[in-house]
Amino acid sequence: MIAHLPLRLFSLFSATLLTLVVLNGAASAQAAKKPTPAPTPAPAAAPAPAPAPAAIVQVQPEPTQSDWIKICGEDQAAKKKICYTTRDFVSDQNQPVLAVAVYDIQGEPQKVVRFLLPLGFILAPGVRFAVDQGTPQPGKYAVCFPNGCFAEVPVKDDIIAALKKGTALSISVQNQFAKEVVFQVPLSTFGKVFDGPPIDPAVLQAQQQKLQEQMQKQAEEMRKKMDAQGQAPSGTAPAQPAAPAQ
Repeated sequence: MIAHLPLRLFSLFSATLLTLVVLNGAASAQAAKKPTPAPTPAPAAAPAPAPAPAAIVQVQPEPTQSDWIKICGEDQAAKKKICYTTRDFVSDQNQPVLAVAVYDIQGEPQKVVRFLLPLGFILAPGVRFAVDQGTPQPGKYAVCFPNGCFAEVPVKDDIIAALKKGTALSISVQNQFAKEVVFQVPLSTFGKVFDGPPIDPAVLQAQQQKLQEQMQKQAEEMRKKMDAQGQAPSGTAPAQPAAPAQ
């Protein structure tokens, strides 16, 4: 099993409830003694409302990660080398949004694109992703943790080639109101890192330590702010989910 790069606490996206109101008319009958009026032509049916446009969420690379990261290791159970190229993304307000990882397992014909998404989305429809204007690829949720859910999409070499050449990755999900939400992820330098050597374990450890220190600093600042407001301290920073076992 290879541990995924840790994420900070997810922020949940608020959604707007789309309400459709249909008005029905009623007709009254005339008295039997009166002449029967000529039938009134039925009004033309109103056109069906256009589907609500998807909510587009632009994300930025996590500031503490200068680039995509390629991590390799040995699956002790399968005796195979596993590499994944990954990066975390945040919102314009520097709040954690999602993580993307592309897994390459030695000897396996398929690759796996894995997403770590915020809570609050409907699991049954799964996810879809597309590179630039390419054909959407469907995937399913695999497992959820207290602060996010993993979704996976098996892909072949043509999709990997598109990821290497692409400029943006669009990830589509449905929120609790069945409204489509699309995360747009920049793909700059992905191909170079995917085809390049893995990161040195010492460098990776230093980056993880830096991220952990940043999380602790934010937790301490939050505690001080709450103390100043007369509230109880929140405790330590929340634990981050580990990636599911291979």
